[in-house]
Amino acid sequence: MAKPLVAIVGRPNVGKSTLFNRLIGKRVSIVEDTPGVTRDRIYGDAEWLDYKFTLIDTGGIEPANEDQIAVQMRRQAELAIETADVILFIVDGRDGMTSADREVGAMLQKCGKPVVLAVNKLDAPKYHEAIYEFYELGLGEPYIVSAGQGIGLGDLLDAVCASFPKHDGTESEDRIEIAIVGKPNVGKSSLTNALLGEERVIVSDVPGTTRDAIDTPFEQNGRKYVLIDTAGIRRKRSIEEESIERYSVIRSLAAIRRADVVLFVCDASQGLSEQDVKIAGFVHEEGKPSILIVNKWDLIEKDTHTMDRFKKDMSVDLAFMDYVPFLFISAKTGQRVQKILELCNEVYAQSTRRISTGTLNDVVNEAVSMSEPPTQNGRRLKLFYATQVATQPPTFVIFVNDSTLVHFSYERYLENFFRKTFGFSGTPIRILFRNRTKEE
Repeated sequence: MAKPLVAIVGRPNVGKSTLFNRLIGKRVSIVEDTPGVTRDRIYGDAEWLDYKFTLIDTGGIEPANEDQIAVQMRRQAELAIETADVILFIVDGRDGMTSADREVGAMLQKCGKPVVLAVNKLDAPKYHEAIYEFYELGLGEPYIVSAGQGIGLGDLLDAVCASFPKHDGTESEDRIEIAIVGKPNVGKSSLTNALLGEERVIVSDVPGTTRDAIDTPFEQNGRKYVLIDTAGIRRKRSIEEESIERYSVIRSLAAIRRADVVLFVCDASQGLSEQDVKIAGFVHEEGKPSILIVNKWDLIEKDTHTMDRFKKDMSVDLAFMDYVPFLFISAKTGQRVQKILELCNEVYAQSTRRISTGTLNDVVNEAVSMSEPPTQNGRRLKLFYATQVATQPPTFVIFVNDSTLVHFSYERYLENFFRKTFGFSGTPIRILFRNRTKEE
């Protein structure tokens, strides 16, 4: 199940980034007393009690100039509303109600999404009476908080978590959600149409045509799928400050997070760019099984070694995800498109594999016998016991005498040994090392 998305919205300089950093437990957003400092939307994972969710720190809702106030405010507010499951609306209790607060509040009243109102910067009881005027927004009870001092955040998070959408668990277990991601104009929409066998998504040579993540359920050979065609992810400097495409990036990253399999599409005529590698890195960090789709293969002049050269060159840039399979296709001509779903089934199955504890420990013992663990200051790493604790991605815990003795190279050796033994093609795997307690 995908983590709920919580968008923090409000006008500039009300403390959104301070609250964001406080809730995720580390400093990610730049915090200054200058309006408009947060120019990029930033993701962060947060946890409260038994709830895990994703926060989106957004730039302040403010017009570029007075003539465009309604247009700019609606553009940012409406897109934030569409993206999130819950809206966390921040206002400044020291400044009091402003016309910008009223404008945003009026939109949020009509959005149909849960809205939690936080009155920030109320770090002393003498300021608490400031909350009363915010009842005028019609968004329910305002919560007194101080992001800077960490005051009132428990009650605020209780309200946010209580607003998360409820899932009844009726989703089919055999339904695979496939996100199609990549830079603009690499052929994602064309690939979607080719897989569906019909024109369901607008196809254009103009980069950025697809602004939303579009879900299309379908069935093939008795198996259910959902295709998520996302907006292209561009470099930050390629996106204008107030552009809708900033939220398109959020939608694309959110689609990756909720996908079961990611089709990472690049343009064969352009090769892998720095931005392609960053997108691939995000897919890898999210632990998603993935396939590298090299599209527009029909435009490449080829000989018998062309495909091997492409694989070799791309593998250098994607050394951190050497498990990913390559597929060279043409969405336009249909070349090899029919192989994609078959490969999706395979990598999905690998990401959901479970290895029995007995078999796993036999393999760990074999790996240790073939290559002894490293030593440090006369102490040798000892591996006592291993177990698989999760799937999607497959995650293993190995209990050791001292986790500080684990060298990256030995961790990599174990990962490669697991892959050689079990496969795990197309999916990342995680290996965690924990110190064994006396009880264990």
